Amino acid sequence: MLSMKAACELCSAALEPAGAAWICSYECTYCDECAQRVGTCPNCAGELVPRPRRTTGATAIATRLPARLARNVGRLLGR
Repeated sequence: MLSMKAACELCSAALEPAGAAWICSYECTYCDECAQRVGTCPNCAGELVPRPRRTTGATAIATRLPARLARNVGRLLGR
């Protein structure tokens, strides 16, 4: 699961879970201003891409868990 870091690694600006942020493949996380300034990840020189936003919270995911388990058990039983 993607780690949704709460602060920019360069300037320590607060990052909201649904707000704009940039990440590299190692999940180094930067605010929009720092990402535009550095262009690539200063830690690994990797590409920075917009961090995906979560559309549901943990509670909503937990309500779907039984259905996901049922699908996986059904696959194991060949149904």
